[in-house]
Amino acid sequence: MTKQQTPIIKGRGAQINTQNRFNQFDYETEFEQDLQTTYTVVYPKSILNKVNSPDIGMAWSMNPYQGCEHGCVYCYARNSHNYWGYSAGLEFEQKILVKKNAAQLLEDQLRSKNWQANTIMLAGNTDCYQPAEKQFGITREILEVLWKYRHPVGVITKNSLILRDLELLKKLASKNLLRVSISLTSLNEEIRRLLEPRTATAQQRLKTIGVLSQAGIPVNVMLAPIIPGINEHEIMAMAQKSAELGAKSIAYTLVRLNGDVAQIFEDWIHKMMPDRAEKVLNKIRACHGGQLNDNRFKKRMVGEGPISEMIRQQVHLARRLYFSKQQKIPYNFDLYEQYKSPQLKFNFD
Repeated sequence: MTKQQTPIIKGRGAQINTQNRFNQFDYETEFEQDLQTTYTVVYPKSILNKVNSPDIGMAWSMNPYQGCEHGCVYCYARNSHNYWGYSAGLEFEQKILVKKNAAQLLEDQLRSKNWQANTIMLAGNTDCYQPAEKQFGITREILEVLWKYRHPVGVITKNSLILRDLELLKKLASKNLLRVSISLTSLNEEIRRLLEPRTATAQQRLKTIGVLSQAGIPVNVMLAPIIPGINEHEIMAMAQKSAELGAKSIAYTLVRLNGDVAQIFEDWIHKMMPDRAEKVLNKIRACHGGQLNDNRFKKRMVGEGPISEMIRQQVHLARRLYFSKQQKIPYNFDLYEQYKSPQLKFNFD
């Protein structure tokens, strides 16, 4: 079949399986019939990952799941699936690894005499509230451990399943131990469905922002990614709506198509948006020095050039208009140190 004749795989982001760079065998390019999601339980030896990037304001990240059924076609984390023997394409969305012992590994780390309280990001790579969480509840177990030790955490998700844990999140937030980021890509449901086929709808995400904010939980809205030619015209509207619902702040990232994601995205956009495919790809290239990706720190997530500058200015204006009176409350690291100290006796019930 030619590219134009290849059937559209509904309910999935990637439309192909790219070659795993660690695998000597090639993938067949024919349409795959078996598109069911499968879960494999694994028991890693460690769960916390040191964040060395200056672009991310967290010291550590942890991911209870590897692979993500949300299927966001632009997701930078797709490339990490190669390390587990899978493709960054369809298999990233279909083959989900469940880190069954994640909460226990975290507790072991927090009990260590050498551990010093610092910001942990949940998750940072794949969504901790993706559909697998409804069945396995590992994110819930992790949050319970963090509450037990009064340890700060940042949560980022685009799934309204987070509301299941509202009472636990409220307890963490009441002690300045929690910040939540909700990713919002578009208010246009058709665009959302194409870009992120198995995530919460735009309306569900807006509701989630409102419910969390009303519960006293500080919410940051990630306008991410901004894809020139697809959703940059929505920046002001998304920011205004987020502010109206009680969000404390906004942040953004510019799309970058790293590694296999470039091939996945190019294939996808030619199939899903053929009338504007080259225009969008050329705009992305214009933001990354003629390439679809830029690995340089301080540049890779915001880009450079006239288009990226226009996006930056829109976000700056949105912050000035809708978030100028908001103040960022720092994390409370003292409670963990008090809990850990045998000399101090506190009642944390």
